[in-house]
Amino acid sequence: MDLRFGDSKPTDEERDAVDALLGPPESAWEGADDRSDADLRWARGGRAARGRRDLLLPGLHALNDRVGWISEGGLDYLCRRLTVPPAEAYGVATFYSMFSLRPRERTVVRVCTDLACAVRGAVPSAERGGGVDGVTVEDSPCLGLCERAPAVLTMRAGGPAGLSPIPPLPETGGSAPGPPDRRSAPRPQTPDGLNASRNVTVPARPGEIPARPAFEDEAEGRSAADRPTERAVPQAGGPDLILLRRIGLVDPSSLDDYRAHGGYTALRRAFALGPAAVIREVTDAGLVGRGGAAFPTGRKWQATAAQPDHPHYLVCNADESEPGTFKDRVLMEGDPYALVESMTIAAYAVGARHGYLYLRGEYPRALHTLEHALTQARARGLLGENILGQGFSFDIEIRRGAGAYICGEETALFNSIEGYRGEPRSKPPFPVEKGLFGKPTAENNVETLVNVLPILTMGAAAYAAIGTAESTGPKLFCVSGAVTRPGLYELPFGATLGDLLGLAGTPDNLRAILLGGAAGGFVRPDELDIPLTFEGTREAGTTLGSGVVLAIDDSVPLPRLLLRVAEFFRDESCGQCVPCRVGTVRQEEALHRIADRTGAAAAADIALLRDVGQAMRDASICGLGQTAWNAVESAIDRLGAYE
Repeated sequence: MDLRFGDSKPTDEERDAVDALLGPPESAWEGADDRSDADLRWARGGRAARGRRDLLLPGLHALNDRVGWISEGGLDYLCRRLTVPPAEAYGVATFYSMFSLRPRERTVVRVCTDLACAVRGAVPSAERGGGVDGVTVEDSPCLGLCERAPAVLTMRAGGPAGLSPIPPLPETGGSAPGPPDRRSAPRPQTPDGLNASRNVTVPARPGEIPARPAFEDEAEGRSAADRPTERAVPQAGGPDLILLRRIGLVDPSSLDDYRAHGGYTALRRAFALGPAAVIREVTDAGLVGRGGAAFPTGRKWQATAAQPDHPHYLVCNADESEPGTFKDRVLMEGDPYALVESMTIAAYAVGARHGYLYLRGEYPRALHTLEHALTQARARGLLGENILGQGFSFDIEIRRGAGAYICGEETALFNSIEGYRGEPRSKPPFPVEKGLFGKPTAENNVETLVNVLPILTMGAAAYAAIGTAESTGPKLFCVSGAVTRPGLYELPFGATLGDLLGLAGTPDNLRAILLGGAAGGFVRPDELDIPLTFEGTREAGTTLGSGVVLAIDDSVPLPRLLLRVAEFFRDESCGQCVPCRVGTVRQEEALHRIADRTGAAAAADIALLRDVGQAMRDASICGLGQTAWNAVESAIDRLGAYE
């Protein structure tokens, strides 16, 4: 792939897919077929065109969704439209696992082979054998359907044309490309999710794939085999629930139903308090990030709001890709208006007029549900200009990810939205100073944001009284694996691991519990008294992470599970820094060598693993490399693996 445009031509289908997103080209410089006299006098594009670089990822989705893969001609046409060098766009397209730059069938079946599905019997393609005519079958990392494992995601390319184009951005002045100007008129929702049908099959039969995948409810991105969202919440309808109280009781498509069950009470209180008081409430409540880092949310919002540089942005990180995690998916599918309301409150507090919701590409139902919720909220004056007549304007734009675990890291996510490879940035500067498009940005995940609603409705003191002094409020736990009732559970911080597994039901032959997902650590069945708090798990020598709790019985070969963890980190490393790029490969190689060894035969490679793991932990640029050794280390030290 060259820096210059090539001679490959797009097909009519590829051209239609790109034009449906960007509108028809205005000149031959943008890819129009005929060159006019005006085109010979001056070139169009430059800074204004480069200001649309952030539409590269939606454009790649448009091509991949319409045709099933991205050809050289299609990529070249998209690059002409956005004034992006083809070599750069090629680097972006090849970064994501859901895109293909080689011909493949229009129907693609992605079979999850990650931890929760592996515990439930899923096997990789090398062991599965066979295939289906007219269908491309691929192994996939975690699909976020762990409570119904094993899972399969089916994607079928093709779809309607004639979608509303996105108008050119207005001039913003200055000599260098800046962030898109969305202060006067937010863009229409990008139609990058409407060119393909998707459905999930859960639970799928271990070792098999659907011979002819059904698309019985394409508009909602689900088939009849997919069970309702509330079945993912075994506690649904429970009187003590806070974050999950509406799931199973409220129609997620109905704004009226949401408001009848307390919806938008928190936003009205936020307007009554004012931005500074909202931040003070969140700070006094002790809310910390629920994605694993546990950074105080109030401090992040205050730092963003205080920045003199404008515009400010709000980003919701809904790209939960940690194996075993599905809490954000359940919230978005079952209570989407809660997320819309909480994002509006956060934007009001930090002074943002435009928000991005970065959604996993593997979440078709959540995409449909959220798009419907945003449409309804705009129609009722709860998004857009002058919300509730309070003089505050804010809108939300959904951006779909495309299969990259690293994009869960906030600065990698910013790069992905901006149209670059999803590689983490060095800090400082921190996102609250220079985040998305180089502007002050507050970034939170879904669970963190929805916690803002009870803080404002209950009051900071009542919220802080839940849990412990250092870990306040309720917490969501994703329980999967060898349990009787897998699903999403809500408990106050301070409950023990035993309390949680008692609700889920564990077998007599329980061997280990993985806390925190692939980046977490194992604990033994005799350690169920560990308190589920950030400080409690830290004192126990493990981590709470994002709330993954994966139970493993003695029918699962532990070396094979550890090897899958190593393969995951090898595949998901962005390759930017040497310790992670090389270390994850060396870790996998060593685990392959000792897969069937114990004792002295494995000692040398275990020593090597410790050296490599420490180097990754000390020198990697981001959390992926820093935690890639955690699960393996805990299995060796805590479970006696390879002894």
